[in-house]
Amino acid sequence: MIRSFRDKALERFFATGDGRRLSVQNSKRVANILRAPDDASRPEDMNLPGFRFHALVGREKGRYAVNASGNWRITFGWIEGDAVDVDLEDYH
Repeated sequence: MIRSFRDKALERFFATGDGRRLSVQNSKRVANILRAPDDASRPEDMNLPGFRFHALVGREKGRYAVNASGNWRITFGWIEGDAVDVDLEDYH
């Protein structure tokens, strides 16, 4: 389950389906990624085909990422079985 968002446009998209303010073009893919935490009990459960799941390092250690589109990633932390601080970012 997703507990919190960092990105307000992503939160709005998750709640209403309104993707006008998303920075990526493929909103279907983003929707699929945002549904995945509901079936996950640990971060590694997000390692699904095509997601390119990976743990972040450096100042973002403890956070994880999956590929959304091009350089865009959906990043998140994980606390007690829930995704937290979900964000859409181009960190490259």
